[in-house]
Amino acid sequence: MTAIDVAALLALALAGVAAFDAWRARQRVRVAEEALETETARVVVPRAPPTEGSFHVLIDALHEAVLIHGERIMLVNPRFAAMLGKSAADLVGAHLSELVAPDYSELVADNVRRRLAGEPAAERYEIELTDEHAQVTRLELAGTLLQYRGTTAILFTAIEMVGRPAHGSELVRGRAQATLDSLGDGLVTTDSYGRIDFVNRAGEALLGQTLAEVSGRQFGDVVTVVDEGDRRALTDPVRQSLASGVKVSLGRRAVVLTRGDGAERSIELSAAPLAGEGGETSGAVVLLHDVTELRGIARQMSYQASHDPLTGLVNRREFERRLQDSLELARSGAQTHVLSYLDLDRFKTVNDTSGHMAGDNMLREVAALVKDAVRDSDTVARIGGDEFAMLLVGCPLEKAIQIADDVSTAIRDYRFVWKDKIFSIGVSIGLVEIGRESSGIEDVMSAADSACYVAKSRGQGQVHVYSSRDEAVARQRGEIHWLQRLQHALRDDRFVLYTQPIVASPAASDRGPALEILVRLMGDDGAVIAPGEFLKAAERYRLMSLVDRWVVQAALAALGRGAIKVADGRSIAINISGQTLGDAQFLEFVVECLDRTGVSPTQVCFEVTEASVVANLEHARRFIGVLHGMGCTFALDDFGSGLGSFANLKTLAMDFLKIDGLYMRNLARDSVNQAMVSAMIKLARTLDFKVIGEQVEDAASLEAARRMGIDYMQGYIIARPEPLKPAA
Repeated sequence: MTAIDVAALLALALAGVAAFDAWRARQRVRVAEEALETETARVVVPRAPPTEGSFHVLIDALHEAVLIHGERIMLVNPRFAAMLGKSAADLVGAHLSELVAPDYSELVADNVRRRLAGEPAAERYEIELTDEHAQVTRLELAGTLLQYRGTTAILFTAIEMVGRPAHGSELVRGRAQATLDSLGDGLVTTDSYGRIDFVNRAGEALLGQTLAEVSGRQFGDVVTVVDEGDRRALTDPVRQSLASGVKVSLGRRAVVLTRGDGAERSIELSAAPLAGEGGETSGAVVLLHDVTELRGIARQMSYQASHDPLTGLVNRREFERRLQDSLELARSGAQTHVLSYLDLDRFKTVNDTSGHMAGDNMLREVAALVKDAVRDSDTVARIGGDEFAMLLVGCPLEKAIQIADDVSTAIRDYRFVWKDKIFSIGVSIGLVEIGRESSGIEDVMSAADSACYVAKSRGQGQVHVYSSRDEAVARQRGEIHWLQRLQHALRDDRFVLYTQPIVASPAASDRGPALEILVRLMGDDGAVIAPGEFLKAAERYRLMSLVDRWVVQAALAALGRGAIKVADGRSIAINISGQTLGDAQFLEFVVECLDRTGVSPTQVCFEVTEASVVANLEHARRFIGVLHGMGCTFALDDFGSGLGSFANLKTLAMDFLKIDGLYMRNLARDSVNQAMVSAMIKLARTLDFKVIGEQVEDAASLEAARRMGIDYMQGYIIARPEPLKPAA
């Protein structure tokens, strides 16, 4: 047999093996997807909600009388059952309307029906219960909708009303007052003139004054209620409720309660009139719900979702939203604007010689320089590692050029001092005018990017205004160069794997990622090229799927042959880009790699970002669901870098949240980072996720992370990324 015949036979054999592997991978995916449809629990991460048993224990322990009512009574605590002289078990299955005094039966039945149907109905009203000894108990009943045992139900809380003096609406002492004092929300009652006659303990804490101090005073004289946004005084809700005879709620509006001690608390407030025995209004009841902490976290999350946490500038998402608004305004002919793209020169030198902390400090100072050079009406954003953008609203081109020159001069004259080193940098700036003829965001951003590239190619510190030739120049000089370079790297296997350890805290489980797989590019001169330089180009030219395939294949092969070793129960973490999540064939490729290398899926954790999941939701659901069902785990990467709604993420099989490194740096001393990390940990615990902190760079931050309850840590203080060593 000739050499040519042997080669041909080998080629056919290899092709047959590859085809068989691909077929087997498709079969495994199909089986896994069928399992998803018939056994959802295999691919959905348990969220560890409170068990029904623990919920019952909690309800039974309440001082208040409580029951849960669907079409019938589903759960009753002993306090409610005692009012009827029966056991809780005897009441389950009955209808509340059957237990109340006959005069109230129709009222209760109609209210329950309306509430369950989602129709308008009273949330709070009074009823009478008659026990087996004909003893009448008068109750104020408050109902709240909830989901219980998979169905919509009403959680009723009953407060016993012991009697009312003829002159007003005081909720009198005894058991009723003890119950009111045990409430977590503040409760205030007034007479028909709006004068305070009762405050429970939570109300006293919110007002910063005792009942003795406020008794007989007008509610509006004790507290000042203002809009939390513009600080505009709001109408006294008690006076408004007494005048109108209806409930007044400020719960949906941001309000601030000024307390007697001068402090402020964010609250949700509602005031409702109380009816006397003759039907006339005898006073008002005010419910005060303290939401200071919740609104604080909401404000932090809202700010963080639209701002870069490092520099305080708006982030790319918010910048593009504002740019879209400006484009629509420009197309209407109302205004013209200028978009500017800024790329720092020699920034890499600072990071390489002094580390990320030095680079971060320099970026903060540069951001302040740029911000100081623009007008109050303009927007400055950080849109990349060392890339910024300016949106100069209603700005003539000549004025924009002057602003760009001022920014360039300020950065050129700036000196960054770090320890014993002094650095000087520059900036290249591209400008593009936005007018009636401008097209979409991608086009104007691309034009500004091209103008910036031309400015950089002419030397450091240059400012260039976009022209139609810039796109061609950029393609000819830069884009084609990087495209060819990446294609050659994929063809010639010029990528290399690096690994960085991830350590578990003493209290954490011994299961989870043990190291992260990183990728570098080898230059023609043998120098290692950092991912920040080539991954952006790979994204631009839609090559990320090919890069991710190379990484997955190389990492699993190394794990399979023992070049990468992890302890039992631990895994390797591999990053997956948004472009790759949108690749419908990538799932089969991963399954094929697992089969071919013999790697157990439990040894692999994939890291994805929220933005990439939401942008490719259907593909992401299939990819995450199937692989999680096979045993792989998933981490939500860069958590905190740009949050949106978690409605989609809660339905995905995630195991870990990886907090963005910007929040982990200087964690021991930065109170803002501490607050944000604490909020993220609380959210992770709610979703039953473990927490990973990355870019932990000093011993104090490491200790703070452990103290705050972070489960796994990664960063320079633990170990720097190292090239993967071949198996011994």
